[in-house]
This record gives sequence, C-alpha cells and structure tokens, in this order.
Amino acid sequence: MPDMRRRLLRIGIAIVVLVVGVPPLAILLLRWAPPLTSAVMLREHARSFLWRDKSPGVRYRWTEWNDISPHASLAVVAAEDQNFPRHSGFDVKAIEKAIQAHERGRRLRGASTISQQVAKNLFLWSGRSFLRKGLEAYLTVLLEAIWPKRRILEVYLNVAEMGPGIYGVGTASRVYFNKRPSALTPYEAALLAAVLPNPKRLHADRPSAYVHGRVSWILGQMEQLGGRSYLSSI
Repeated sequence: MPDMRRRLLRIGIAIVVLVVGVPPLAILLLRWAPPLTSAVMLREHARSFLWRDKSPGVRYRWTEWNDISPHASLAVVAAEDQNFPRHSGFDVKAIEKAIQAHERGRRLRGASTISQQVAKNLFLWSGRSFLRKGLEAYLTVLLEAIWPKRRILEVYLNVAEMGPGIYGVGTASRVYFNKRPSALTPYEAALLAAVLPNPKRLHADRPSAYVHGRVSWILGQMEQLGGRSYLSSI
C-alpha cells in the first residue's frame, strides 16, 4: 500500500506539473510563433479520420496581422467582444447581463471574450464541465499576462472557424471571396463575423435571412464603435 500511495502521489504531481507548467511555456512560445494547429482543428482531423467522411477536412493558413484587413479585426470585435480593448480577459458586465437574463427565464447565453475563445480553441476540448471552465480561466489569465491584445486578436482571426473546416480569415477570404484577406470590405468582414456563433450551420457563401440580419447589425456596431480607430490602441 505505501508503494501504491507513493506511485499515485508521483502521478498526481506529474499531472499538476503538466497542467500548471506546460501551458505557460506553450503560450510564451506562441507569443511569436504561429500555431501549427489548435485543439479544435485536431478534433476535426480525428473526426474526419474516424468517420472517413469526404469533407474537405481542415483548411488553415496562417496570416500575419498586417496582411489582414482592419475591417476584419473590427468586425469580429463588434460581433463577439466589444469590450475587448478594455477588459483583462473577462467581461464582467457581459457575464452579469447573461445571468440576469437567465434569471428572467431566458436561455443562458455565453459571455466568453475573445481571449477566452482563443484559450479554448487552442488548448481545450468542448464541453461545459467545471474542470474545462477552470482551465479556460487559467489559460485566459496567462494569455492576457503574456500576450499583448493585438497578438490575442491576431491568433483569434487565424484559428476561429468561419465555415465547415475553414479556419481563419485568410482561408475564409480566399474560399468565399477569392481575394486576399487584406482586401476584405466592411461588408465581407461583417459577413465572416456573422457566422462565428455557429460556423457549421451559418454560411457566408449562402447567407440566410438571419445571417443577413446579423451582418446589418454588425455593420451598425462597427460604425457605432467609431470605425477602424476603435482598435488603434491595441
């Protein structure tokens, strides 16, 4: 029994070291190096392999910040996280509003920031367990501490799914509009941002009335935020 306890203790310590120690090193490396893939993309690779489907699979191409239209950056912030330049990883006001709406009988909606979504997409599995949410919070704190805001948004623009198997604004702009991501118009950028809540059901190439409605709303929010100057401080 003592040997078993020591063995379990060693395993426990190893797990803690992996969980606590490895992520900071990975995040530090990714501060400068483009991610080769993400946890979400790896799941998609595994699903395609296991089910042997005939889908195009994962399409991902890293695009540098300076090669992405400023309209795309503003559109995703307007659509997903308008307080992104100001918060430290968690939008407390958005969380409070979501809880209040739930208490009034509405469905509990997500209040994840772009920083949280980057942490989840890069490193974690899908699900709503307390363990996953706790790890997401830990990784979000690390991202905000180690990366500048511009890097967080740059990675988000590259790893966010914008269509079935289509990852990043660089890939999406070429697939949907046959153009470089630097040439995206405000409407095209808003169209890509409009499908972010559910990129497997919402389509930029054949937008539904709901998607068109979201595009109009996003364009209005982009203007209300002050246009491209809104992100000049990051």
